Amino acid sequence: MPIMQTVSRLLFALGLAAALATVSAQEAQTNLARTKLAAGMHQIDAQLAQNNEQRMVGLMYRKEMPQHEGMLFTFDQPSKQCFWMKNTLLPLTAAFIDDDGTVVNLEDMKPQTLESHCSAKPVRYVLEMNQGWFAKKGIKPGFKITGAPFSK
Repeated sequence: MPIMQTVSRLLFALGLAAALATVSAQEAQTNLARTKLAAGMHQIDAQLAQNNEQRMVGLMYRKEMPQHEGMLFTFDQPSKQCFWMKNTLLPLTAAFIDDDGTVVNLEDMKPQTLESHCSAKPVRYVLEMNQGWFAKKGIKPGFKITGAPFSK
Protein backbone atom coordinates (compact mmCIF):
# COMPACT_ATOMS: atom_id res chain seq x y z
CA MET A 1 0.00 0.00 0.00
CA PRO A 2 1.46 3.43 -0.90
CA ILE A 3 2.72 5.49 2.04
CA MET A 4 0.28 8.38 1.35
CA GLN A 5 -2.71 6.06 1.50
CA THR A 6 -1.45 4.62 4.79
CA VAL A 7 -0.89 8.12 6.22
CA SER A 8 -4.36 9.21 5.05
CA ARG A 9 -5.99 6.22 6.74
CA LEU A 10 -4.03 6.83 9.93
CA LEU A 11 -5.03 10.50 9.98
CA PHE A 12 -8.65 9.57 9.36
CA ALA A 13 -8.56 7.05 12.22
CA LEU A 14 -6.96 9.59 14.56
CA GLY A 15 -9.54 12.23 13.59
CA LEU A 16 -12.37 9.79 14.17
CA ALA A 17 -10.94 8.80 17.56
CA ALA A 18 -10.63 12.49 18.55
CA ALA A 19 -14.21 13.19 17.46
CA LEU A 20 -15.52 10.21 19.46
CA ALA A 21 -13.52 11.28 22.51
CA THR A 22 -15.07 14.77 22.27
CA VAL A 23 -18.57 13.33 22.08
CA SER A 24 -18.03 11.02 25.04
CA ALA A 25 -16.45 13.89 27.01
CA GLN A 26 -19.77 15.76 27.02
CA GLU A 27 -20.82 16.24 30.60
CA ALA A 28 -24.03 17.08 32.35
CA GLN A 29 -24.30 20.62 33.66
CA THR A 30 -24.76 20.37 37.39
CA ASN A 31 -23.40 23.70 38.62
CA LEU A 32 -26.28 25.96 37.58
CA ALA A 33 -27.99 28.43 39.91
CA ARG A 34 -30.91 26.90 41.79
CA THR A 35 -34.29 28.02 43.04
CA LYS A 36 -36.80 26.48 45.42
CA LEU A 37 -40.26 25.80 44.00
CA ALA A 38 -43.33 24.20 45.54
CA ALA A 39 -46.15 22.17 44.08
CA GLY A 40 -48.57 22.29 47.00
CA MET A 41 -46.73 20.58 49.87
CA HIS A 42 -44.10 19.08 47.54
CA GLN A 43 -40.76 20.91 47.43
CA ILE A 44 -38.68 21.11 44.23
CA ASP A 45 -34.98 21.99 44.07
CA ALA A 46 -34.74 23.33 40.50
CA GLN A 47 -31.62 24.13 38.55
CA LEU A 48 -32.11 27.25 36.41
CA ALA A 49 -31.39 27.16 32.68
CA GLN A 50 -31.44 30.91 31.97
CA ASN A 51 -29.45 31.52 28.80
CA ASN A 52 -29.27 29.91 25.35
CA GLU A 53 -26.26 27.71 26.15
CA GLN A 54 -27.76 26.43 29.41
CA ARG A 55 -31.14 25.82 27.75
CA MET A 56 -29.55 23.97 24.79
CA VAL A 57 -27.74 21.50 27.09
CA GLY A 58 -30.56 21.26 29.64
CA LEU A 59 -30.53 17.83 31.28
CA MET A 60 -28.51 16.15 28.51
CA TYR A 61 -26.01 13.50 29.61
CA ARG A 62 -27.48 13.18 33.13
CA LYS A 63 -27.54 9.55 34.23
CA GLU A 64 -29.68 10.18 37.30
CA MET A 65 -31.58 12.93 39.04
CA PRO A 66 -32.99 12.87 42.58
CA GLN A 67 -36.80 12.76 42.71
CA HIS A 68 -37.14 16.21 44.32
CA GLU A 69 -34.90 17.89 41.72
CA GLY A 70 -35.67 19.28 38.28
CA MET A 71 -34.67 21.98 35.84
CA LEU A 72 -36.59 25.21 35.25
CA PHE A 73 -36.02 26.71 31.81
CA THR A 74 -36.66 30.45 31.79
CA PHE A 75 -37.19 32.59 28.71
CA ASP A 76 -37.30 36.38 28.32
CA GLN A 77 -40.70 36.46 26.60
CA PRO A 78 -43.61 34.04 26.49
CA SER A 79 -43.62 32.07 23.26
CA LYS A 80 -44.50 28.58 22.07
CA GLN A 81 -41.78 26.42 23.62
CA CYS A 82 -40.83 23.07 22.08
CA PHE A 83 -38.43 20.55 23.62
CA TRP A 84 -36.80 17.34 22.43
CA MET A 85 -34.67 14.71 24.14
CA LYS A 86 -31.53 14.44 22.02
CA ASN A 87 -28.67 13.18 24.24
CA THR A 88 -31.02 13.09 27.24
CA LEU A 89 -30.75 9.76 29.01
CA LEU A 90 -33.56 10.13 31.55
CA PRO A 91 -37.30 9.87 30.83
CA LEU A 92 -38.73 13.28 31.75
CA THR A 93 -42.01 15.13 31.95
CA ALA A 94 -42.09 18.78 30.91
CA ALA A 95 -44.55 21.13 32.60
CA PHE A 96 -45.18 24.21 30.46
CA ILE A 97 -45.93 27.01 32.92
CA ASP A 98 -47.58 30.45 32.65
CA ASP A 99 -46.06 33.59 34.21
CA ASP A 100 -48.22 33.16 37.35
CA GLY A 101 -47.06 29.54 37.89
CA THR A 102 -50.12 27.85 36.39
CA VAL A 103 -49.33 24.58 34.60
CA VAL A 104 -50.59 24.94 31.02
CA ASN A 105 -49.84 21.40 29.84
CA LEU A 106 -47.67 18.39 30.66
CA GLU A 107 -45.73 16.29 28.16
CA ASP A 108 -44.03 12.94 28.86
CA MET A 109 -40.80 12.68 26.86
CA LYS A 110 -38.87 9.54 25.93
CA PRO A 111 -35.06 9.55 26.25
CA GLN A 112 -32.83 10.11 23.22
CA THR A 113 -35.56 11.03 20.75
CA LEU A 114 -36.02 13.97 18.42
CA GLU A 115 -39.80 14.06 18.87
CA SER A 116 -41.00 17.60 19.59
CA HIS A 117 -43.03 18.33 22.74
CA CYS A 118 -44.59 21.80 22.72
CA SER A 119 -46.51 24.16 24.96
CA ALA A 120 -50.22 24.44 24.25
CA LYS A 121 -49.86 28.24 24.30
CA PRO A 122 -47.03 30.78 24.69
CA VAL A 123 -45.20 30.36 28.02
CA ARG A 124 -42.05 31.73 29.64
CA TYR A 125 -41.26 28.71 31.87
CA VAL A 126 -40.75 24.97 31.40
CA LEU A 127 -40.08 22.68 34.36
CA GLU A 128 -38.58 19.27 33.63
CA MET A 129 -38.88 16.56 36.28
CA ASN A 130 -38.36 12.80 36.30
CA GLN A 131 -41.15 11.17 34.32
CA GLY A 132 -44.08 10.28 36.56
CA TRP A 133 -43.29 12.87 39.25
CA PHE A 134 -46.20 15.17 38.35
CA ALA A 135 -48.63 12.24 37.97
CA LYS A 136 -47.64 10.76 41.36
CA LYS A 137 -48.29 14.13 43.00
CA GLY A 138 -51.65 14.61 41.25
CA ILE A 139 -50.40 17.68 39.36
CA LYS A 140 -52.37 18.44 36.20
CA PRO A 141 -52.93 21.45 33.93
CA GLY A 142 -54.42 24.30 35.97
CA PHE A 143 -52.32 23.45 39.07
CA LYS A 144 -50.17 26.32 40.45
CA ILE A 145 -46.45 25.97 41.04
CA THR A 146 -45.13 28.56 43.48
CA GLY A 147 -41.70 30.13 43.95
CA ALA A 148 -39.68 33.25 43.23
CA PRO A 149 -39.86 33.09 39.40
CA PHE A 150 -43.68 33.20 39.55
CA SER A 151 -43.91 36.02 42.11
CA LYS A 152 -43.54 38.86 39.61
